[in-house]
Amino acid sequence: MARRQAKQRGQAAGALLVVVAVLAAALLGGAAPASAHAVQTSSDPRGDTVLNTAPKQITVTFNESVTLAEDSVRVLDPGGRPVTAGDPAHADGKADTARVRLTSGLKEGTYTVSWRVISADSHAVSGGFFFSVGAPSQTRAESTAEPAVDSVVDLLYGIGRYLAYAGLALLIGIAVFALVCWSGATSVRGVRRLFLAGWWALALSTVALLLVRGAYESGGGPAEVFDPRLLSSTVGSRPGIALLARLALLLLVALLLRRGRYEGRVDRRTVTAVLALGLAGTWAASEHASTGIQVPVAMASSVLHLLAMSVWLGGLTALLVALYRAPAEEPLPPAAVARFSRLALASVAVLAATGVYQSWRGLGSWEAFTTPYGRTLALKVVTVVLMLVAASYSRNWTEQLQRVPAEEPVLVTVGGGQDPPPDRTTSPASGPTPSGPGPEQQRRGVRRSVLAEVAIGVVVLAVTTVLTGSQPGRADAETVAASKVPGRPDVNLTTVPFDTGGSGRAGSGKVQVTLEPGRVGRNVVEATVYGADGSLIAVPELRLTFTHSDKGIGPLDTELADQSGYWGSDTLNLPAAGTWTLRATVRTSDIDQVTVEKAVKIIP
Repeated sequence: MARRQAKQRGQAAGALLVVVAVLAAALLGGAAPASAHAVQTSSDPRGDTVLNTAPKQITVTFNESVTLAEDSVRVLDPGGRPVTAGDPAHADGKADTARVRLTSGLKEGTYTVSWRVISADSHAVSGGFFFSVGAPSQTRAESTAEPAVDSVVDLLYGIGRYLAYAGLALLIGIAVFALVCWSGATSVRGVRRLFLAGWWALALSTVALLLVRGAYESGGGPAEVFDPRLLSSTVGSRPGIALLARLALLLLVALLLRRGRYEGRVDRRTVTAVLALGLAGTWAASEHASTGIQVPVAMASSVLHLLAMSVWLGGLTALLVALYRAPAEEPLPPAAVARFSRLALASVAVLAATGVYQSWRGLGSWEAFTTPYGRTLALKVVTVVLMLVAASYSRNWTEQLQRVPAEEPVLVTVGGGQDPPPDRTTSPASGPTPSGPGPEQQRRGVRRSVLAEVAIGVVVLAVTTVLTGSQPGRADAETVAASKVPGRPDVNLTTVPFDTGGSGRAGSGKVQVTLEPGRVGRNVVEATVYGADGSLIAVPELRLTFTHSDKGIGPLDTELADQSGYWGSDTLNLPAAGTWTLRATVRTSDIDQVTVEKAVKIIP
């Protein structure tokens, strides 16, 4: 009988592996290397060009495959009226293009093109450019790029993703804590409730993400969340398949818990490991790790990073509840705290190794730390370091708690039962012991340090949610590189990030400066200001100066003029080649202003 049960358990574990393998194959099929977040590489017609005759269509090309909606490419005439004829489609069947036909009889003037697509990593991105027919006009549409996602939908989507991370951490971390550190954790009511809360948080947030995803991709508002047409489109996309796979795995977890079939310790660990890998894989297969360079390594790193995060943060939460809620008849033993301390140390090592790799992959250069992604990553590093400081205190108190004489009962619990015996500096068996914190003080120290870790961990999860939704710094650099149009080498394009400290999408962003020809002598200057969400913004004042410190030249003011959508000048004269310092003073309101600078190389 025992052999038959063991065989059945082995078959069930094998079936789980097959299920996860099939889900992984469905998710990973067709994954191709690309850059996280799509980057426009070219357009036809090119931006800022003047055409003799009106084009019949607009084509935008990206560095990776993109998903299109019915308004992914919009074209407005000088008066702001749409001039597209039909919905956009992929040009000649190429997945990395977007093409839309134009109405006939376009008049002379400057036209505005704005695009909005879904990258291969499932994130929405937007951008735009201008072109003119006959000659530039005095008027043009206000902006070439609208926010990629409605602000309310973006907020709902961000909350859903945060709850999903929290649910995953509780689900995996508590299960591992109970299997590896202390089997008695399952008898603590608070721990059981947290485990169920983790399951429900992950399940409900996954359902919510499925509903909100359609409005996120279409760029619509909250009213489109329950649109069945958008939901049908979502379930056929890669993110939708990943979310459905996550729901399937969660239902499998619920089924196994309800039946309670797996009583063998090895089998429980095997099943937990397989399900944890599958759940973490649903993130890796649909976000940053699934595109860009070194995709297989990145996906493996992402899975390990998520698992280590879950084991550490979820286990910390289970430990905290057990410290406060463990029953008097079955208190949390110090050995369990020590086992978790070692497990947490291993998790931190995995987090460090995978975090360094993912940082390199997402940034690409030290300069990328000036991008929104780089600044968010720096904030995450700071919060993790603070968490490690709290963890060092926990480890110190744990070691002291383990040295308490065995004859002295150590109840790592509060509430209920008898009061712990008073602190003593002697033990009947061991004689005098060194003076120091008593057992109760040590227990309080463990509780407080673990509470601090959990509190900082909540912040870490929030920063991680923001980070995974930001455009990687490497993609920002590729955006700049892609802006250098082939066949036009005499154009110098520089991007200068800024942060005035103000609120709203205009509080931070970047100034994109174009010098033509980018050589010694007279240059035409065009400057465009983008907000934090990547859309064009209007600022009341923008000033650019150039200084050549080595030759003592400058600062030379470009004397920019507002051109209704961008700032321009044709009076800048650079008398010498070499490295110049470009200083940009950006004023976004009456009180918000900042001056930033960047090196610009001018050729002879």
